[in-house]
Amino acid sequence: MVEQYDLAIIGAGPGGYVAAIRAAQLGLKTVCIDKRKELGGTCLNVGCIPSKALLQSSEYYYKALHEFKTHGIESPSVSCNLQQMMKRKTEILSSFNLGIAGLFKKNKVQHIVGSASFTSPHTLLVTGGVAPQEIAARFILIATGSEPIALPFLPFDEKRILSSTGALSLDVVPRKMLVIGAGVIGVELGSVYSRLGSEVTFIEFFPRICPTLDESLSKELLSCLQKQGMQFHLASKVVAATVGQTEVTLQVTLPNHVTQEMSGDVVLVCIGRKPYTQGLNLDKAGITPTEKGFIPITSSFRTRAPHIFAIGDLVDGPMLAHKASEEGVAVAEIIAEHTPKIEYMAIPNVVYTHPEVASVGLSEKEAQDAGLQTKTGSFPFKASSKAKCAQEEEGFVKIVVETKTERIIGVHIIGAHAAELIAQGALAIQNKLTLSEIINTPYAHPTFSEALKEAALAVMGRAIHK
Repeated sequence: MVEQYDLAIIGAGPGGYVAAIRAAQLGLKTVCIDKRKELGGTCLNVGCIPSKALLQSSEYYYKALHEFKTHGIESPSVSCNLQQMMKRKTEILSSFNLGIAGLFKKNKVQHIVGSASFTSPHTLLVTGGVAPQEIAARFILIATGSEPIALPFLPFDEKRILSSTGALSLDVVPRKMLVIGAGVIGVELGSVYSRLGSEVTFIEFFPRICPTLDESLSKELLSCLQKQGMQFHLASKVVAATVGQTEVTLQVTLPNHVTQEMSGDVVLVCIGRKPYTQGLNLDKAGITPTEKGFIPITSSFRTRAPHIFAIGDLVDGPMLAHKASEEGVAVAEIIAEHTPKIEYMAIPNVVYTHPEVASVGLSEKEAQDAGLQTKTGSFPFKASSKAKCAQEEEGFVKIVVETKTERIIGVHIIGAHAAELIAQGALAIQNKLTLSEIINTPYAHPTFSEALKEAALAVMGRAIHK
């Protein structure tokens, strides 16, 4: 017997499970299908959450070694227990897996474990679970996310050649780690093992790290990570590799066109991610991905088949968990005949290194390329009393403003708590706030957030503490 639903969702990541809950809230009979038994997708199980758990643990360890003594906190010895760090990480994941399962139960979302494939535009076959199941739905949402990209000559084995997934479950701290790609995922995971004692070297194809960031943030982040002991080879390319029993040797072409050998215990490959559509049989639904594997959609997330939607990493745009969640909610509301609107310019991007980096809106260059007349202001955390008390003086806040309207169109932060502070920038852009509305808002003292007000004042040449 074929089970009938209003909405069938393929994928239980931050796009799929959030869409399922919102759809159920709106009265739709909803099923969410995922090949993993554990809910939460890549983000929760092998992405955002485990990496942040390890980043937090490794940051505490690093501070205990290098900073606590300044605060008058002394210990005869500090050691790293990697197994305990990994155990804590696993416990966090398990608690959230159970939490989402509880939310599904509360909202009456049906959860099926297995791999879904189209058999027709309205029907799915689910295999790999207890028994094959046929599902029919008026609407279908594809939210299967993405997977790491491997180099053709360096396939992942998750022992010596690591994807981000393998890097989250190492048994020992490598003596030397080579990281191919100094984008967001690379610098985060490289930071974890650098703090724990690895000698970490990055090889980045582009002339700067995290190239999607405002250039001033990218430059400052590079300086901060170098001070922590990480090494970088920019504008460089890995052209060959030899995988041995105890180490991996890379052939790297440097900017001067000289090829140099670099060796490490492990190599972490972070050159990007690609949409995951394996086994979906999209042709049976009349859907053809692009050359890069993305599913083409309309502005309302509809594929070529109007009753089938796609969101998140499967579609063009930044691969961010919170973007996928916003899109999932929007799809559920569209099906329920609401009229949601996502302001993509207000979606923030965060790098969870130390210091943290966060951006929302347009960079100064993006604004100029768009033909906008802009003015900017910045404020350094070294002039913040709270940052000095917390021994977190690295970084700054930068605000980009459209000259004519004085509307805030970009906020860029590098410094402690940047991931939390950026919400103010997102709120300003979402609501089209102007410079004066930030300047005229009272901020508590002493706080890190005062730096946003000072940066806004700096745009007008009125910064008080700079």
